[in-house]
Amino acid sequence: MAFQSIVPEVTLSSGKKMPVLGLGTATFPPVASEIVVQVVVQAIELGYRHFDTATVYQTESSLGDAIQEAIRVGLIKSRAEVFLTSKLWCSDAHPHLVAPALQTALRNLKTEYLDLYLIHWPLSMKHGIIEHPPKPEDFLPLDIKSVWAEMEECQRLGLTKSIGVSNFSCKKLGDLLAFATIPPAVNQLRDYCKANGIIVAAFSPLGAAGTSWGHNRVMESQVLKEIAEGKGKTVAQICLRWGYEQGIVVVMKSYNKERLQQNLAIFDWALSDEDCKKIGEIPQRRGTTAEEFIDGNGPFKSIDELWDGEI
Repeated sequence: MAFQSIVPEVTLSSGKKMPVLGLGTATFPPVASEIVVQVVVQAIELGYRHFDTATVYQTESSLGDAIQEAIRVGLIKSRAEVFLTSKLWCSDAHPHLVAPALQTALRNLKTEYLDLYLIHWPLSMKHGIIEHPPKPEDFLPLDIKSVWAEMEECQRLGLTKSIGVSNFSCKKLGDLLAFATIPPAVNQLRDYCKANGIIVAAFSPLGAAGTSWGHNRVMESQVLKEIAEGKGKTVAQICLRWGYEQGIVVVMKSYNKERLQQNLAIFDWALSDEDCKKIGEIPQRRGTTAEEFIDGNGPFKSIDELWDGEI
């Protein structure tokens, strides 16, 4: 496809390549399966080759159907042409459940392997509970050493090409690196990850307005609006280009064809030093503080405990 050749890739610590721009499939509340299939097939036609899902998103089966449809109509020749990420939900974050959860994801996605499998959050829940927001009485501490060992085994078995974590603080990531045989390929913390050879992936980089965890601070930023107007670009394009220039893999979601096209068109121009200076001066905040995981009787009794003071 026209755009396929201009979407750069980064090399993960596993040696596998990952397109720097991906399409997410998380919607809360969930949308009909046929809508997800239609959007993903459309995205493949436009040139997207990187797709993100998770057990809790309830879109694995729809994404798998879309890949099969794209192959059937000749948009791609095989599943190998796309990069697929899914995530281990908290209720499966127990050593004996990691491989079965991944195998379920593979069946849903109708594939023999994932390109990347992530631990979704640094805590566990009672098995069988797949819901968001979660109930505090279901929270359990995460046995990260044993769970990570099983993640590594899944990579060794070829069930996934790379493994990583999501929503881990620098401290929690450092604790993991202290015993990991295979280091995580992906996380979401820039400076620490760069120093440790870990690729940073930004999920919901545009703010995810309209979701239960999202906000409109990004798309309504006056600074970003002024830069976009001056360059004849959209605010989303400015954000995605900035992320790309920071060496970040950006995973955004849109079910609008025009915006899908616009979001791909970020690789043939650049932000100026002045643009980057202005963006760098915007107060930084996490997209979500994840207060739904905080409980006085749970593993994390405060936001500070969850993020280790990094928020």
